[in-house]
Amino acid sequence: MSRVPLIDAGTATADRQALLAQIHGAFGATPNMFRAVANSPAALRSMWGAFGALGAGVIPAKLGEQIAVAVADRNACEYCLAAHTALGRKAGASAEEMSAAQAGNAADPKTAAALRFALQLVEARGQVSDADVQAVRAAGFNDQEIVEMLAHVALNLFTNYVNVAFAVPVDFPAVRLRRAA
Repeated sequence: MSRVPLIDAGTATADRQALLAQIHGAFGATPNMFRAVANSPAALRSMWGAFGALGAGVIPAKLGEQIAVAVADRNACEYCLAAHTALGRKAGASAEEMSAAQAGNAADPKTAAALRFALQLVEARGQVSDADVQAVRAAGFNDQEIVEMLAHVALNLFTNYVNVAFAVPVDFPAVRLRRAA
């Protein structure tokens, strides 16, 4: 049971209704995470705006979803792991690629470097070294992509914390956490 109410778009205030309608249109449903965040219209605008901005960024959707599952598993966020595994599959990743990404791995060396960097950001709470940044650069990422990777990690920390702290019920097909195994 969620620790905060899951806002129903049908009974929400006009500002919440407008945002929830956009989210519903994008997903074909309104995921519980957004319904929980809708308790604060400012937080919902922030989260939805970040999803839109990063979706239009230079990091491909598949890599963004691989980063998301790696961060979700590291933070033991069952909700985000389930959601981003499904979204990763929609973005063209195989089940094997998403499973590997969950563990912070990838067969593609460039993707593997991005996942290592993302997890280093999480583990070190942003306190990465010159060598960490250089390693992701050496893998073929430019500064725009590297900054955007950090933005993906930051957004996923926000969503992970929302779902874990508020015990938001998972409404995507469940995926087993590796950290729990």
